[in-house]
Amino acid sequence: MDLKLFFSPTAVDVDQAPSSFQSSIYINRDKMPDHDGMDIALIGLCEKRGEGNETYDEASVEAVRGELYKLKKGFGDYGVIDLGNFRNGPTLEDTYLRLKEVCAYLLEKNIIPVLFGGTHDLTIGQYYAYESSERLISVLNVDNTMDLESEGDPVRQHVSQIFKHSPNYLFSYYHLAYQSYLTDQKSLELLDKLSFESIRLGVLKENIKEMEPIVRDADMMSFDLCALQAFYAPGASDSKVYGLTGEEACQLSWYAGQNEKMSSIGFYNYDHKWDSEDLKSAFVISTMIWYFIEGYYHRKGDKNFKSNDYLMYEVHLGGEPETIRFYKSKLSERWWMEVPNPEAQGLFNRNRMIACNQSDYDLALQGEIPDRWMNFFNKT
Repeated sequence: MDLKLFFSPTAVDVDQAPSSFQSSIYINRDKMPDHDGMDIALIGLCEKRGEGNETYDEASVEAVRGELYKLKKGFGDYGVIDLGNFRNGPTLEDTYLRLKEVCAYLLEKNIIPVLFGGTHDLTIGQYYAYESSERLISVLNVDNTMDLESEGDPVRQHVSQIFKHSPNYLFSYYHLAYQSYLTDQKSLELLDKLSFESIRLGVLKENIKEMEPIVRDADMMSFDLCALQAFYAPGASDSKVYGLTGEEACQLSWYAGQNEKMSSIGFYNYDHKWDSEDLKSAFVISTMIWYFIEGYYHRKGDKNFKSNDYLMYEVHLGGEPETIRFYKSKLSERWWMEVPNPEAQGLFNRNRMIACNQSDYDLALQGEIPDRWMNFFNKT
């Protein structure tokens, strides 16, 4: 694929110091760099038609890029390329399909697309990229609202479009940080009926470490900047007084980066026109991207559960199921539990191991089945 056909180069140049983030990556300026062997590809999104705005918002992604480039390089030997600003299609649907094509190509090359800018409905293009992967995937969405409306702008309907998409390759859907007073009860009932998980803002903030297994179970993550408090995200299109802090958003991004399954991530709904004079929101997004990359280069290689790198614990429940097997990584000290499904074929086999915490193991020792185990079992 000739990627330069899909991208406009960036002119941002803010820090040439050898220790800067900018100096540690490959950037599409005068010429598109070679992407072979890269680990991560940054993609600026300028599409705003999902909220009824016809402008090509290049200024917002360049603001984020300017803040990101000024940060210091993190851990590891970077294989990061900034592809530049994505060119919109003639219609919004064309943009979805173009984004699908580019992201699918990068996924085939084992390069993680990191999308930033644009409206939240561009998650559709990110999701469509998995259509040809021949596997079921788990989607993680972080947003203060559900976006399950049946009418209105695409930004309010895009999750419904993902649920209804054919062919269906959505195995699990997780929604973090929704705010109850902004959420229709029917949306929560729908997620419950589909055995999908939703965690309200208050529960998440009580113990953010308990969110790590949920993030670790996702193949793709979509983060709406509106999930943050307005103090941290004045440049979000619809942020509220209540929400995540910048630190909590970076913690979730760190978890996402460490996730061996995570193969794409998007940070959406930033508009520089609403941002503070010191570009506070652009800085928050840039640090979220930085923490995702930092997490990626701290991955532990937790993949082969049959290796000697894992401790296996079998808990006898004395009912149905009779036992649940838990696995603990010696490398990362993270936990998983196994959901047996002897009849599983093809697509479903990949989803038999589910991320968990030691608290799930402790619960099983008391004779109780963890909720996430049961939700997972109901879908297999």
